[in-house]
Amino acid sequence: MAFKSIPVKPVIKYKDLEKVDVRVGTIEKVEDEEKSDKLVRLTVNFGDFKRNILVGLKKERENPQEIVGKQALFVVNLEPKEMMGEPSEGMVFDIGYSNGIIPVLSIPEKPVPDGSSAG
Repeated sequence: MAFKSIPVKPVIKYKDLEKVDVRVGTIEKVEDEEKSDKLVRLTVNFGDFKRNILVGLKKERENPQEIVGKQALFVVNLEPKEMMGEPSEGMVFDIGYSNGIIPVLSIPEKPVPDGSSAG
């Protein structure tokens, strides 16, 4: 896939960015969402709590299980979104989807405690 540059999004106020709660979590489990041809269910540990987050990895990775045990960044304060009849309790903060390339996880450069806040 070729990289597709996208325009910079409109300027926002700093206080608006502070509303987004981005935290590090460890992906403990990846389960197939049988009703979907692209979704898998992640069980993510954020230290004080765990979340089930549905993500479209089936067509992006040959083996979605390869991310089990990895830490990544997630948005944890989105209202739950129903996908294929199941609630998704957050969003993975990945890189590249909008650019037309196979997305990769946003990961900390070294291990940090689960639940650590970004920003």
